[in-house]
Amino acid sequence: MRRREFITLFGGATAWPLAARAQQSAMPVVGFLNSQSPDGFTERLRGFQRGLKDTGYVEGENVAIEYRWADNQLDRLAGLAGDLVRRQVAVIVANGPAAAFAKAATTTIPIVFLVAEDPVRLGLVASLARPAGNATGINFLVGELVAKQLGLLRELVPRAIRIAVLINPSAAVLSTTADAESAAHAMGLQARIFNASNSREVNDAFATIARDQHEALLVGPGPYFLQRRTQLVTLAARHAIPTSYNVRDFVEAGGLMSYGTNAVDAYRQVGVYAGRILKGAKPADLPVVQASKFELVVNAETARMLGLEVPPSLLATADEVIE
Repeated sequence: MRRREFITLFGGATAWPLAARAQQSAMPVVGFLNSQSPDGFTERLRGFQRGLKDTGYVEGENVAIEYRWADNQLDRLAGLAGDLVRRQVAVIVANGPAAAFAKAATTTIPIVFLVAEDPVRLGLVASLARPAGNATGINFLVGELVAKQLGLLRELVPRAIRIAVLINPSAAVLSTTADAESAAHAMGLQARIFNASNSREVNDAFATIARDQHEALLVGPGPYFLQRRTQLVTLAARHAIPTSYNVRDFVEAGGLMSYGTNAVDAYRQVGVYAGRILKGAKPADLPVVQASKFELVVNAETARMLGLEVPPSLLATADEVIE
């Protein structure tokens, strides 16, 4: 959903009759704080809105949503979070890095987060079962999936021994490096970690991976890589490096394979929690949910371009095969 759509949607409010505007002002307002940009976020937003609808809330009918996007500029998040607090929204929904800024901005407005790191370690909740404060939400399983991702990559590229792992060191998922190294060692693989947090570093990492003849690549999680998915997929194709990712967006853009949490379903769960809070539930009484719906997506056309034959076992277990 692009900015123009948001401007069109909310800009039209000035033409509403006074009665309609009064009704709008009486609606509960959800603050949607996101570290990314709205580009390419349409399906996740639909999942979130579906979760709200499951609890009886429909945007524009009986709930309003104030969207705040940081466009991957993390230094904007504090100001955007403060703006939602001043707006006195009923609940703040915050993803990844945005969650910590929302938590710092208010101790009273309920927060529903979606994070990949341990929310206890991040200081968002006291425990998963008993959050205790004003925040609860959904926890992506990321580190726990690295071994599975490496195993699937090895199944697709059985000759691969030297595996590159691309990590954004500024991302919140601090455990990915250790998990990747541990999982690779257990499988008899040689893993080398590459750090990249900007476009130039991504280009340099791919050049080195290709030059040193690494046989496959696993791209770590994080909103920056997701926003740069076209660059990553293009470089993987240019250097003919079989590459696996953690969300399907990369595969839809031409990437080889992804395995990870179903992001749309995770946002649906966030919408359900936001709706329950609007109905009166307290975050302290809502345990943090561990995301439990995963998906394997394979791009068969990309596999053919790389000269890879997708094993029947992968074809049988894949949730989707893109031809």
